[in-house]
Amino acid sequence: MNTYTSKNKGESNQLIFGTRAVIEAIKEGKELANLYIQRGLSGGTFLELRDLLKKYEISFQSVPAEKLHRLTPKNHQGVVAFISPITYQKITDIIPSIYEKGEIPLILVLDGITDVRNLGAIARTAVCSGVHALVVPTKGSAQVNPDAIKTSAGALFKIPVCRHENLLHTTKFLQESGLQLIACTEKAKNDLYQLDYTIPTAIIMGSEEDGISPTLIRTADHLAKIPIFGALDSLNVSVSAGIILYEAVRQRMPIELV
Repeated sequence: MNTYTSKNKGESNQLIFGTRAVIEAIKEGKELANLYIQRGLSGGTFLELRDLLKKYEISFQSVPAEKLHRLTPKNHQGVVAFISPITYQKITDIIPSIYEKGEIPLILVLDGITDVRNLGAIARTAVCSGVHALVVPTKGSAQVNPDAIKTSAGALFKIPVCRHENLLHTTKFLQESGLQLIACTEKAKNDLYQLDYTIPTAIIMGSEEDGISPTLIRTADHLAKIPIFGALDSLNVSVSAGIILYEAVRQRMPIELV
């Protein structure tokens, strides 16, 4: 298999290139963090790769050749991929198992969190607060790479990370599964302390730049904001996640321990 160690800060360590190499990686069950295919690529081997991508529902980005040249100086044949250090899961498999164990689901949905350090910090807090799974979009999300894992103190190895193409469909599945959707946003009228987190809950966090997408805001059952009293009007997203998650922890703790 053609491999190459990326020198770009923030990239995943193991990069593979070449159509046949990527085909074999998929057949061996390797999890691809990102897959880039040159625009206009054709040929018999590419058709074999395309069929595999369709079979396993693997997404990819069509990019110009220049993008691939920047990723590796080797003969990439128009196909470059990064192998993920974790195995992504599906939330449709996670939710039933939570209920089967008699537990109350607590899910964290991350919409557009692109900074790997924020992802790592959020994952660390999520594990400490008993979150059952993280949900991230296939595109527009930070990679689970060595920087993210280091920032998480290894937490990304301890919590299911579910990657889905369409967060709107995913959140609707969560609602259909009995979870309330709480969108943490400064657009809310009520603060986070006025909500009940003792029932099955999915909390949505958005990026500091763009916030939560309007479609997810409209889908949410409740909007919640964090009270701000100082000169600044916002918090780091990982800090915000910690605040709302530990309100859920406080409410879910047995009465005798509160």
